[in-house]
Amino acid sequence: MRVELSDEARRYIGRFDELTGVAPKDCLVEGDRLVFLLPAGEMASAIGQAGETVEAAERTLGKSIDLVEDADTPEAFVASALAPAAVNAVTVSEQDDRVAYVEVPEPDRGVAIGANGRNIETARTLAKRHHDVDDIQLT
Repeated sequence: MRVELSDEARRYIGRFDELTGVAPKDCLVEGDRLVFLLPAGEMASAIGQAGETVEAAERTLGKSIDLVEDADTPEAFVASALAPAAVNAVTVSEQDDRVAYVEVPEPDRGVAIGANGRNIETARTLAKRHHDVDDIQLT
């Protein structure tokens, strides 16, 4: 699936790559926050020891940064996109719409949803763009 990136998102991807040595696969520009989709296995490099690398990138770019690690399956991708919330299980329905039903323990529902629904909306956007998942529902 081909993702169309804005010029602004492309610039942030290039700059993040320069700063961290990790080339993101996607970037969502959400006001004062950037969400980068990283290749599988690259999360530790992007974060750096004690978070130093990503914190330096935040200071340089002047925005808060959230990182999501890519995955091969829609189920693993949705769980990754909702981190740090604990996810017990993800089931993707293949009916008319492709919906991911996510089992999240009650104490982690707020983390999965985020302030004003920000986390789950970001997960929905990325899951649609990269795995053709139409919706994510918490169970």
